[in-house]
Amino acid sequence: MKETAEKIIVEHLENQRVFLSTNKTKEVNFRLKQLRKLKKAIIQNKKKLEDALWQDLHKSPEEAYLTEISIVTQEINNHIKHLKKWAKPKKISTPVHLLPSSSKIIYEPLGIALIVAPWNYPFQLLINSLVGAISSGCCCILKPSPDTPTIAKVMEEMIKETFDSNYIAMVQGGKETNTILFNQRFDIIFFTGSPKVGRVVMKAAAENLTPVVLELGGKSPCIVNSDANIDVAAKRIAWGKLINAGQTCIAPDYLFAHHSIKNELLDKIAINMKEMYGDNIKKSRFYPRIVNQRAMNRLEGLLNQGQIHSGGEVDNKEKFIAPTIIDNVQPDYLVMQEEIFGPILPVMTFNNIDETIKYINKNEKPLAFYYFGKNKKAKDVLMKTSSGGACINDTIMHIANDKLPFGGVGNSGLGKYHGHESFLAFSNKRAVVNTPTWIDLPLRYVPFKYFKLIKKII
Repeated sequence: MKETAEKIIVEHLENQRVFLSTNKTKEVNFRLKQLRKLKKAIIQNKKKLEDALWQDLHKSPEEAYLTEISIVTQEINNHIKHLKKWAKPKKISTPVHLLPSSSKIIYEPLGIALIVAPWNYPFQLLINSLVGAISSGCCCILKPSPDTPTIAKVMEEMIKETFDSNYIAMVQGGKETNTILFNQRFDIIFFTGSPKVGRVVMKAAAENLTPVVLELGGKSPCIVNSDANIDVAAKRIAWGKLINAGQTCIAPDYLFAHHSIKNELLDKIAINMKEMYGDNIKKSRFYPRIVNQRAMNRLEGLLNQGQIHSGGEVDNKEKFIAPTIIDNVQPDYLVMQEEIFGPILPVMTFNNIDETIKYINKNEKPLAFYYFGKNKKAKDVLMKTSSGGACINDTIMHIANDKLPFGGVGNSGLGKYHGHESFLAFSNKRAVVNTPTWIDLPLRYVPFKYFKLIKKII
């Protein structure tokens, strides 16, 4: 993918600052019109988007629709339905010592947004964020991943056909383009990617005191306790782990299984994997591929420790790694040192739930947390741990409710989005006090003649 010249990026920024200064984007009807234009463009380009996702990641049209396209169109529908209410100034009560003033919050766009998206959900993670930027009244520069070049090109063409570049523009490139972008002054940077690059983004943003939303990742644990419904747990873990061949930031990264049910659970997870994708998984049109050879090499290196329970097949030419369960894993193994981002499920065993809680809390806070078991114990486990989001007796599904905030905590991210949270992420909540002039009480003025009275009031 060709890098974008600094001159072009600076030109986009200058043009967008001029357009932003017209205050056109502050008009709610303008924003609604742009959201409808975006939805129309997605529907018109649906086949191109699906074909591109197949080309880059071997995603079936069904998976592309469920995990990428439909999530974005639902997000747009939500914003169209609620934007007038969200954007309306909010009356706030005023304390007695400030009367007869009135108070309110008005929501204004932060300004020009930079949205940088990764390759694993290249459409959803770029365009879903854009919905929030449009909804709040921002201008925007979009930067997709170079690792999925086909979908990146389709999105660029779609954006170019739908919006003027002085409002929304897309630039292409890799590390060089990112470096140029991060050196510019934006009003907000929205970055989805690894914690390692997230630190680079935050450091660059600090130079201009630019606010950031960082959607990162981490090792999301999945605990299956002895009182869990094993059949349901096995099916939902298999499904959550293998969506996009495990290349999902909220995939169950590793499994903690109670010793009394571990063998049964692992056997049933393996059976469910075959039931979903067939005996010859490599031939299944529903099983995606690993994004590139660099990722293949990294994932293959994670298979060398522990006991392979099922799977383990690797085909570098096809960029294929079979769904693999690794049993008898130790905390110091390489597979437990970094986010896996592939169809490999390492398994550790526990006797007492406190063991898992201690291990999880010793490490960085994860983006997602999954627990299978009775609700009473689940409540206790949630109370004693922390994560960006969580599911009880399920995986992945918390991302599907756009009324829930989505994001990480600590090492797994900073800031939330989806639905109303997306509108707020790109907005400035401006506090306004309106004081009338028909009365001017002397209480606050020097030399504070009524200080005793003031103390009683406040």
